[in-house]
Amino acid sequence: MKFKILAAAAALLLAAGCQSDENIEPATTAGTGTGIETAPEIAVIETAAPGSLEDFVANVGDRVFFGFDRYDLTPEAQALLQAQVAWLQTYPRYQVVIEGHTDERGTREYNLALGERRANAAANYMVALGLDPNRIVQVISYGKERPAVLGSDEIAWAQNRRAVTVPQ
Repeated sequence: MKFKILAAAAALLLAAGCQSDENIEPATTAGTGTGIETAPEIAVIETAAPGSLEDFVANVGDRVFFGFDRYDLTPEAQALLQAQVAWLQTYPRYQVVIEGHTDERGTREYNLALGERRANAAANYMVALGLDPNRIVQVISYGKERPAVLGSDEIAWAQNRRAVTVPQ
């Protein structure tokens, strides 16, 4: 009996996970004619403790993005790095590692060099904004070795062309 209930619950979760966002209707408690009553969705708002690593990622953002074969900072990237520096100045106990990443196209050597230029662009801008350079403990390139998103299309590539600030 317990197995049947667990199997049914797993099937419902699997089916719910396969739906596209385009045709999702709000859940209601009204009868649907199927004999299955659904509960209304409850929005869960998680708040990270101020000054925590979760706070940094959720409320500031830990990554900036770059164009194809580029390492110059866009206005959006500059604004995010300004917010990162402000957060780091508010919480001076943190040091950071700046990681540079690329998409999968190009040779390993080329991408390691491009990732390093991206990480250095972010680090240099943060120092120019007033972050003590001693708080940047490492600038490292991973090139194409650590993709954030798997895939071989422009959507995946755009999310992999990034510099990530990792507070320590």
